[in-house]
Amino acid sequence: MSKIQIKVNDNGSLRITGDVELLDGEGNVYTTKPSFSLCRCGQSKNKPFCDGSHKGNFESQVRVPKED
Repeated sequence: MSKIQIKVNDNGSLRITGDVELLDGEGNVYTTKPSFSLCRCGQSKNKPFCDGSHKGNFESQVRVPKED
């Protein structure tokens, strides 16, 4: 099984890379590509996918906490 990667993009989407199955709340399967982006800002007209609507209207830079 290959490793799936989810990247939290600064001021943007969640970038998903790998062989994943994306389901809605009823268990219906979305058609996806090997790499796609999910909306994090709530402004996309193509939810759950990112359509770039966040540009200039969403700020979030999440980082892994540094261990002491």
